Amino acid sequence: MGMTMTQKILAMHVGRDFVEAGDLLVSQVDLILANDITGPPAINEFEKIGRPVFDKDKIALVPDHFSPCKDIKSATLCKQMRDFARKHNITNYFEVGRMGIEHALLPDKGLVAPGEIVIGADSHTCTYGALNALSTGMGQTDIGCAMASGTTWFKVPAAIKVELTGKMPKYVKGKDLILTLIGMIGVDGARYQSLEFTGPGVAELDMSDRFTICNMAIEAGGKNGIFPVDAKTEAFLKGRVTRPWMAVEADPDAVYDRVVQIDLSKLVPVTSYPHLPENTHPVSESHHIKIDQVVVGSCTNGRLEDIAQAAEVLKDHKVNENVRCIIIPATQEIYQEAIRLGYVDIFINAGAAVSTPTCGPCLGGYMGILAAGERCVSTTNRNFRGRMGHVDSEVYLASPYTAAASAVKGYIASAEEVLG
Repeated sequence: MGMTMTQKILAMHVGRDFVEAGDLLVSQVDLILANDITGPPAINEFEKIGRPVFDKDKIALVPDHFSPCKDIKSATLCKQMRDFARKHNITNYFEVGRMGIEHALLPDKGLVAPGEIVIGADSHTCTYGALNALSTGMGQTDIGCAMASGTTWFKVPAAIKVELTGKMPKYVKGKDLILTLIGMIGVDGARYQSLEFTGPGVAELDMSDRFTICNMAIEAGGKNGIFPVDAKTEAFLKGRVTRPWMAVEADPDAVYDRVVQIDLSKLVPVTSYPHLPENTHPVSESHHIKIDQVVVGSCTNGRLEDIAQAAEVLKDHKVNENVRCIIIPATQEIYQEAIRLGYVDIFINAGAAVSTPTCGPCLGGYMGILAAGERCVSTTNRNFRGRMGHVDSEVYLASPYTAAASAVKGYIASAEEVLG
């Protein structure tokens, strides 16, 4: 009996030849992550232990949720994390002006590699499975203990195999794929399971698509999402990761709880209606929904490729007079490249606002809060009631192509309707 990609990574880290679903393990970890919301509670738990950090190079602290600080409370949280980073000489502390949205920043900085285990006090830590890593979110107590010990516990997850075939149609991206999958299996369809993406269709997906897909594995209840390494993965890692790494592949006889088959050529642009990501509908059936705001950004869709898609749609077009459009590049480097490529000029000329990197509106923090009765098309990852503001507001999840097209039209629309 063989092992899945996730099981192989766990076996490597605990020194076993074989692990199977349901095993309980204590494993070494390669990187521990926290942000300005989750970091302070984790630090409080760490300080109860009374030990130094296990490795100052293997902890990453990123103030990205309410930062640049929006009020006194957020400033206090950031100060606690900043003071901790200075006290323990944390190598990978990213201050405002150098930070970005954590799940875009860490891969770009080369802090994640294939075969590694990354845990973070943020549920979307599962993003790094795009790089063939086992990455998952944990609670602040677990993170605080891991900062002292360098270890954590796992229950080895069972797995769902997602076989991808075919080629993506024009204007259909990774966000459409993952929203379609969540619509198929539900928000608890992969509860505490690994979503393992395989098949010839994987080669059709850019790295930005893979990051988006793994980012939202948690929205299907997954423990993690993971892709194999191919030429696109290696190209991304080149120049970023200089330490040795080892890719893992699932064994031919690996055991899966189920297999889900998706023909990429049959995908269409979709949007997830309030108030769950599983509430997926084709964009072509959503034209009756008028909107008040569009957000392009977040750890899900704030990468340069995402910003480029929004710019492609908004070039030579105007944001609808009834819509507010907010663009948030995920890191300073992405922001700078967007300026160099002329994307920021396109956004400003179209009537959009461009923000410094921040999670901001995704979690209802700031930079785009909704009032009662308002609707937003957003490239973020969650559309729970009250997620982006008032409990009587609505969030519709979509790709950057669809979000930008909706900003132009004033209702939920596809890029094809704007660009032809």
